[in-house]
Amino acid sequence: MTPPRTAVRRLALARVISLAGGAAAFTALQYYIYAETGSTLWLSASLFLTMGVAGFVSPISGSIGDRFDRKAVMIASDLAGAVCFALLAVPTRPAVLLPIALVASLVETPFWAASSAAIPALVGQEDSGWANGLLAASRNVGIMLGPVIGGLLYAAVGPRWVFVGNAVSFVVSAAIVWTVHGRFKTETTQADEEEHKGMRAGFVFVLNDRVLRLIVVAWIVLVAGLGLTMVADLPLVALFQLGPVAYGVMIAAWGGASAFGSLCGRFMNETREPLFLFYGTLMIAIGTGVIAVAPWFWLVVVMSVVWGLGDAAGMVAEETLRQRRTPDAVRSRVTAASMAGWQITNAVSLLAAGFVVAWVGPRWVYGLGAIAATCAALVMLPVLKITRAERAGREAEEGRVLARGDQG
Repeated sequence: MTPPRTAVRRLALARVISLAGGAAAFTALQYYIYAETGSTLWLSASLFLTMGVAGFVSPISGSIGDRFDRKAVMIASDLAGAVCFALLAVPTRPAVLLPIALVASLVETPFWAASSAAIPALVGQEDSGWANGLLAASRNVGIMLGPVIGGLLYAAVGPRWVFVGNAVSFVVSAAIVWTVHGRFKTETTQADEEEHKGMRAGFVFVLNDRVLRLIVVAWIVLVAGLGLTMVADLPLVALFQLGPVAYGVMIAAWGGASAFGSLCGRFMNETREPLFLFYGTLMIAIGTGVIAVAPWFWLVVVMSVVWGLGDAAGMVAEETLRQRRTPDAVRSRVTAASMAGWQITNAVSLLAAGFVVAWVGPRWVYGLGAIAATCAALVMLPVLKITRAERAGREAEEGRVLARGDQG
């Protein structure tokens, strides 16, 4: 049996390797598609198919993680991704590459629902915040390093070898997951299985849990605004009459802050999770709002750090809080259902971003992001009151049980 914290560290390492490889491969794919076609429509289609479709298949990916052994699901997902990326190295036409890239994106989705759902069983609820923070940090590091690696390798050896390298990274990730020996699921009763039956069970659970429902709505509102800013970054840098180095500094500041902010999970517990979620969202609003009016680029970089810290803290708090409120029998499906809303919103936002940035300009787009983040924080505000009341109710009930025991 692998010690719980060692198991999480191995999963984090697997995530860094597979995410960095995947981000490198998708970066190379986008470079190649744009170089071959010269069309922003082709580039938009590439982004949509590789980043935007996951939410549409969430019921299936969540069901896979609840129905089958989660470790086996993660390994199979990695190996299927390796096959797809190896196939990408063969054809050269964009019309052939994109369908393969779509399949590669789809086969990755069960990995994320299964790995998230497995954390409470691997480490226990008391260490879930630490574990989720480490996994989120590994995700952010992979996403931050991947595009840099992809760009450098694309220039040095061309896209095919980037795809091959990513296929190898997925095999390495699967091998690391295979070395983890522990519980990826907790014991569930027949009654639990019957209560949470079918692909819709995750959505039903979220809709019936007021806290999770509010968080999903808040994330949808948040992503609707922040998705637009992804396309506004380069035009914003151009407003300051700066070039690719400044753009890299801005993205690295956000990514580094996100990786660092993810580690705050070790300071979270049941009482603090809603606070981290709410104030993290407020930090996003402050960061994007100041960027919208910043007269100096150094202030944009500083606010990118603030935004990254808040984003990471909120994501770790949301994941840990969701795991805490969800029974194991339906946890993968609840994870997938919770992610579906903001993933689909992100896909739509990416498709609309080019038009919106051209229409109102990058500063106004960041202003829209700040408004969206503020509205999201307001939606989350009742979560603080509800969770506080739930804790008070449990403590009162425990007090009554103890009092009856003393009387007996």
